[in-house]
Amino acid sequence: MTPSLWRAALAEAVGTFALIFIGAGSVIADQLSGGRLGLVGVALAHGLAIATMVSATGHVSGGHLNPAVTAGFVVARRMTVRVGVGYVVAQLVGASVGGFLLVASFPEAARQAVHLGTPALGRGVTPGVGIVVETVLTFLLVFTVFGVAVDARGPRGTAGLMIGLVIAMDILAGGVLTGGAMNPARAFGPALFSGAWQNHLVYWLGPLLGGAAAAWLYESTLIKQETR
Repeated sequence: MTPSLWRAALAEAVGTFALIFIGAGSVIADQLSGGRLGLVGVALAHGLAIATMVSATGHVSGGHLNPAVTAGFVVARRMTVRVGVGYVVAQLVGASVGGFLLVASFPEAARQAVHLGTPALGRGVTPGVGIVVETVLTFLLVFTVFGVAVDARGPRGTAGLMIGLVIAMDILAGGVLTGGAMNPARAFGPALFSGAWQNHLVYWLGPLLGGAAAAWLYESTLIKQETR
């Protein structure tokens, strides 16, 4: 890796670690508190984690913190495949460290009750429906990323906040259906240490499809030629 890619990879790892520790941690904390956080609290924890970490890492790596976002950048030809792979590896490493520290931080009973905060399909939700839901939620996320952080006409100063808000919005709507992961790393880190791999492909296929579709649509139709 080049020095600049190392710095970007480190930023991606730290940012994704924060998402896992705070986001999945809020699921465990909700269990530990007897449900006092609720879906709104979990959504805010994820949204705030992303808002702060995107703001903290955006000038270093772009603040992807999500393989689906990185895949979108590759599809839009704003990133090479080689650099994209480096980003995804860093994100998965950060997510894994987050999962490990969740094990070290929370009581075993609470961790096991929610499988370390691993996203899971809701009652009656089939894998096919789960893929559709994750595709739609991630489409909205990556569409927002391109609108506020990629398009030069977007509100750059509030990009981190807007991205955090769409995360919270998506979890409020889709959390009861799929957990509202929108991010393969969000599923991978907790699953690695909880062993909860059921329907894991849902959390790769849906986000990658949604992210790629959003990036292609925005890049090909909404970004003016003079802004590229």
